[in-house]
Amino acid sequence: MSAPAMTLHNEDLWEMDRAHSLHPWTNFGPFEREGSLVITRGQGAYLWDTDGRKYFDAVGGLWCTNIGLGRKEMATAIAEQVERLAFSNTFVDMTNDPAARLAAKLAALAPGDLNRVHFTTGGSTAVDTAVRMVSFYHHANGNPEKTGIVARDHSYHGSTYLSQSVGKRPGDRVEEFRYKTDGIHHLSVPNPYRRPSHMTEGQFCDHLIAEFEALIARVGADRIGGFIAEPIQASGGIIIPPEGYLKRMWEVCQRHDILFIADEVVTAFGRLGHWFASLSEFGVQPDIITSAKGLTSGYIPLGAVIFSDRIWNVMAKGGERWFTSGLTYSGHPVACAAGLKNIEIIEREGLLANATKVGSYFETRMKELEALPLVGNVRGRKLMLCVESVANKATKELLPDAVNESKRISNVAESMGLMVRPIGHLNVMSPPLVITEGDVDFIAETLEKAIRRVTDDLVKEGVRLG
Repeated sequence: MSAPAMTLHNEDLWEMDRAHSLHPWTNFGPFEREGSLVITRGQGAYLWDTDGRKYFDAVGGLWCTNIGLGRKEMATAIAEQVERLAFSNTFVDMTNDPAARLAAKLAALAPGDLNRVHFTTGGSTAVDTAVRMVSFYHHANGNPEKTGIVARDHSYHGSTYLSQSVGKRPGDRVEEFRYKTDGIHHLSVPNPYRRPSHMTEGQFCDHLIAEFEALIARVGADRIGGFIAEPIQASGGIIIPPEGYLKRMWEVCQRHDILFIADEVVTAFGRLGHWFASLSEFGVQPDIITSAKGLTSGYIPLGAVIFSDRIWNVMAKGGERWFTSGLTYSGHPVACAAGLKNIEIIEREGLLANATKVGSYFETRMKELEALPLVGNVRGRKLMLCVESVANKATKELLPDAVNESKRISNVAESMGLMVRPIGHLNVMSPPLVITEGDVDFIAETLEKAIRRVTDDLVKEGVRLG
């Protein structure tokens, strides 16, 4: 008879983690002093820590718990697949039932002729693969030097060596690491809120398109193979580009035979009320879509590169090339079974429509926070919003980084049972698609209280505001 499992208390788990774990994006000083919040249970949009405190998770995990946590039918689908076939590799000429069915389902949901799928382990590896695919495609098409990639400032595309080199979010580039720079180019961040003061939004858009054209002229269209963009820049600041920007950037790509990669790791599978946002929300037909997160709603790690028949036909022409990219867990049968069940739930429960309906209400309620003296801008779309804090609403001047007001706001909100994500001077929210209007009211009211309390504290500390 096996020994009963040892019951560990919060302080034991907290100390184990603090003594042994290196977290993603660890901030060493605060971590070593304060440790981590230990979560033990999740249901729907709620989390519980080891002390039994309950939180509404307006962060949605990391943009990913789209159908909510604790779904028994997801657990059943995963368990049944583990019993039936826990693993089978998909290298070269093998596949498995869930991988084949999920590939076909994604091809049916994706826009245009994006009928081909390469599975990865998550968003970073999907972007890594997509960027490498650009080189493979152009080389196979007789343009071996057409390998350059264009991205934007404030972009985040993952944390592998290549994907983090492509991204350029402030704070991610630390001197202790090295990054690939050859053949990677960055354009200005398309943030209308922080555009030059003398420009209208339309003029700002014209400026951004001209900047892209100038880069192509300087580097040479024969050396630029792909452009990568999130439809809305997520971790880079919930940045919705100017009206028409993405469509015009796509048109530039079309003229110069540059593949358009839509990084939809965050925006796909319902966050904006669509399976994929590029065409449905912004009128752009990408050549490649990268996806992850909402693909399984975080139940099992899985990513997918969805690409066009045109790309496949060029790469496969002659039948003699090898696509030497893939991972042990590409097309993992358990992950793919989770993806299929996740999509089934989204379809059956009408969660895309719910995201659109409640997301519109969410936008309205959050926009009310702009009346607060500390709030400069509320932006985003549907279930992807942020609140930007400023020292001066008229000049848009930011508070000194040392003030750390976004973390202070999230701390106060957390004490009242609400989780929001502090990033720089932002508080970011990406709640599950199962959210209700009542949940939105709770978020809005709690976040307002937190911002007001932090504002009062800053004034008492002598921080000048607007």
